[in-house]
Amino acid sequence: MDYQRINEYLTSIFNNVLVIEEVSLRGSRFKDISIKEMHTIDVIGKVPDVTPSQVSKELMVTLGTVTTSLNNLERKGYIERIRSEHDRRVVHLHLTKKGRLVHRLHKRFHKAMVEKSSMV
Repeated sequence: MDYQRINEYLTSIFNNVLVIEEVSLRGSRFKDISIKEMHTIDVIGKVPDVTPSQVSKELMVTLGTVTTSLNNLERKGYIERIRSEHDRRVVHLHLTKKGRLVHRLHKRFHKAMVEKSSMV
């Protein structure tokens, strides 16, 4: 298989997953968050006591981009920022009850998508 064909397949799969995720979010009770915000929630849900810098590295975006997303997610009630007791300059991110719920549903969505694709 040549490079061009593999690249086309990967690009197509990636774009299709994003569209499916977007449609799924828009049809749910969590239509107030974007795909980028959902991916931010996903990182926060996977990594205990994650910091904004770690989220930035994981998502491969700037700290400014993450900060904007975190501000929106905090305002919407999905995350909370908690200052470290050991070093007050450090902020740890945690999901709220609402954030944990959407994180679990998103994981379930991905699991179902993988299971369906393995049937093809």
